[in-house]
Amino acid sequence: MKALRCLIASFFLVATIVCAAQKRPNILIIVSDDHAYQAISAYGNKMVQTPSIDRIANEGVLFKKAYVTNSICGPSRAVILTGKYSHKNGFKDNEHSSFDGSQNTFIKELTKSGYQTAWIGKWHLETAPQGFTYWQVLPGQGQYYNPDFIMMDSSKKRIEGYATNIIENLAEDWLNKRDTAKPFCLVIGHKATHRTWIPDTADMGRFDNVTFPLPKNFYDDYAGRQAAAVQDMTVAKTMLLGYDLKMFDSEEAENKEGSIKRMNAAQRAKFDAYYGPITADFKTRNLSGKALTEWKFQRYMRDYLSTAASLDRNIGRTLDYLDQHNLTDNTVVIYVSDQGFFLGEHGWFDKRWMYEESFRTPMAMRYPGVIKPGTANKNFVMNLDIAPTVLDAASVKIPGDMQGRSFLPLLKNKKAEGREAMYYHYYENGEHSVSPQFGIRTKRYKLIRFYERVNDWELYDLKKDKREMHNVYGKKGYERLTAELMKQLNGLIDEYGDNDAKAILQQVKVAGDKKAF
Repeated sequence: MKALRCLIASFFLVATIVCAAQKRPNILIIVSDDHAYQAISAYGNKMVQTPSIDRIANEGVLFKKAYVTNSICGPSRAVILTGKYSHKNGFKDNEHSSFDGSQNTFIKELTKSGYQTAWIGKWHLETAPQGFTYWQVLPGQGQYYNPDFIMMDSSKKRIEGYATNIIENLAEDWLNKRDTAKPFCLVIGHKATHRTWIPDTADMGRFDNVTFPLPKNFYDDYAGRQAAAVQDMTVAKTMLLGYDLKMFDSEEAENKEGSIKRMNAAQRAKFDAYYGPITADFKTRNLSGKALTEWKFQRYMRDYLSTAASLDRNIGRTLDYLDQHNLTDNTVVIYVSDQGFFLGEHGWFDKRWMYEESFRTPMAMRYPGVIKPGTANKNFVMNLDIAPTVLDAASVKIPGDMQGRSFLPLLKNKKAEGREAMYYHYYENGEHSVSPQFGIRTKRYKLIRFYERVNDWELYDLKKDKREMHNVYGKKGYERLTAELMKQLNGLIDEYGDNDAKAILQQVKVAGDKKAF
């Protein structure tokens, strides 16, 4: 009898643990690549529709001031995983870094606490994922058509189809096979909308009848901004007709392009049927100067947004899956891009800069029962905060070395105070000739220090100069403000322990930049 009572007690103990585990929310994080907030209808773009991303925002919160710590693909993912700045997690740039998988991540904390954890899709951290119960990732940047995937046994598997659709298929397959007695955390890493913006065949031509207005600073002359003047990322000069816009000089050149070469016969036929006539028409125009630049801009926008259309559609599939499997009410959904992107602002494409279009990222979150539907949040939040926020939602202790902050208190309590300022540091000194830079952004001002390629300061009054065209650093009347921002910048450098930036500022001080100190 005693043994029976012990057995019954054990049964109820296990049942209680399982029930408690099931009450903890599932977590689903969708990370896109280079998806500009300007390309999302929830952020006010009336020329495109992103109903699935909008749905997350409408049923939860749209972050109006979400930013990244380092606007580049791999480093952003490392920050999301660790909740630590690049100088602390070790992955500073895409040129020399590989992720140290032995360090702690929010995934490891969730796995230890009983969550099933998976990352499927773009990873881009050079080393194999660690701490997950399952993963299946693209090698490097991955391919849009018939992509290869690295499996957990280190083998490679090629899957026929379009990457965005395939990644969603694989995510749903993992969800179908998971242990339903445990909560899950799934990260879906999409390749879209990364260069070279090759749409799904179903989306080719989606925006061909739309003429996109040039950004007001499309023909920026970069006056007063040394770093901007030496970059190499313009639509006019850097964007390639063949590689980027699929306008090849010959069939032979087209056949050599790796992303096209890997297409199967049916995919290639649809590709040629769409781009062939556009190429032929382009050649008859014999464009040059501004006419050529503006033609390139229209092609860029059409390809980019058509690529984004498949992304949004597959996000919709993810949300539908949760609905169909009664998971919606107990699943936290976060959508975020790894950084922002230029859609012609300053004449550019790509990212990297501390300027708003690159520094700022789209982010929306749905948490039924916790976040009021239709919330618009204007606090400063960062990709740095995702790790502690997820752990907070899962009732898992946040490690002391995580530098981000859970933003759940900002969503639960209107009186909760967010950041006064944000710190940024970009390290690469190669691609697109963008100078390394670090700086601070407050609610009104932005102070940036460029170094290595260009040694210079920039200061912007974002209230008067939203497009960041007028560098007022060193101008009369800004001395006191500059000193205050320098003090704040040094405070954040100390707070986050960025010794690299500290050493650079010390060198500047020794060199005697009186405007700075």
